[in-house]
Amino acid sequence: MFKLINEIVDGYEPSAFELTCILKLKEDEAEYLFNKAYEVKKNTSNNEIHLRAIIEFSNYCRCKCYYCGLCCQNQNLKRYRMTPDEIIENAIEANNAGYKTVVLQSGEDMYYTEDMISYIIKEIKKNCNMAITLSVGERSYEEYKKWRNDGADRFLMKHETSNEALYNMYHPHSSFKKRMKCLRWLSDLGYQVGSGFMIGLPKTGEEDYAKDILLLKSLKVHMAGIGPFIPHKDTNLKEGKMGSAFLTMKAVALTRILIKDIQLPATTAFNVVSKSCCNQNSKLKNESSIKALACSGESEENNENVKKIFRSGANVLMKKVEPYKYRKLYEIYPRDEDKIKSISEERREVERLIYSMGFNISSRMDL
Repeated sequence: MFKLINEIVDGYEPSAFELTCILKLKEDEAEYLFNKAYEVKKNTSNNEIHLRAIIEFSNYCRCKCYYCGLCCQNQNLKRYRMTPDEIIENAIEANNAGYKTVVLQSGEDMYYTEDMISYIIKEIKKNCNMAITLSVGERSYEEYKKWRNDGADRFLMKHETSNEALYNMYHPHSSFKKRMKCLRWLSDLGYQVGSGFMIGLPKTGEEDYAKDILLLKSLKVHMAGIGPFIPHKDTNLKEGKMGSAFLTMKAVALTRILIKDIQLPATTAFNVVSKSCCNQNSKLKNESSIKALACSGESEENNENVKKIFRSGANVLMKKVEPYKYRKLYEIYPRDEDKIKSISEERREVERLIYSMGFNISSRMDL
């Protein structure tokens, strides 16, 4: 298996079966995979971590995703919307704190019209020297085109699972074919496209994740969010089992060695799961506690969890910057509330954490 990993590093195009075998490596064997992924990351990114601000500006959503706490069927969630000017002011504050990219993310909320989002994009570009990533879901080709022309640089839209039958089951409002069409539209329009998938989504396994990774490569994505499934009590999949942090690390590492220059975030979901399943000796244990880990260097355990995923190939960290009164309401999965601090203070804490682990912080927008 080590020979196969080396061949992939050298450019070999593996089959789904071969990737599946690697994803099934045991803990002692997987160290070789993690080390190779870390080598590839250092060679392609100068050992840099990209810090990105994320503004979750609305938790309204028209979708019926079985796993998401924002789904329109959840009657227990207090909904909110930030005004366009609130979003712009928030982005300017993040830019002043040193962020070079802002991710504008929401549920699929049609309250924000084509012109409204255009206004937000243009005002941020006018006032900030930063890249803009949109993550607002499935919209029309014409909307994507206008926003690209207005200055949007990237678009993030996960495919969640490449298993078409399961995708259609878990997304009754849409279809796998429509999601693929949107992703290809975005690529054709010149966006840097991000996608991604979940580890541990019910009824999926290593064979599915191998196909997910190959789909990322075929789509020629610039970024991929790979994180574990976390059940939410107000969704159809509330009885599902939490995804594995260890398997997530293997999928991130394998994606790094196959798609060498890809941007791979250390997802918040990974931090949630790794906190609940790893003890001080990094051995897996009962994955039952659902507690969020704020990436702020608050404990040695925290530092180790973040360090693990960065040493498995991840090179991006997204930090929430929207006002605290909204953060606790953007609940895709259960998480603890953050301690209230300024955007600048939070960024300094993250910077100290990254430097303490031996990584550098990128100052580039990478466009």
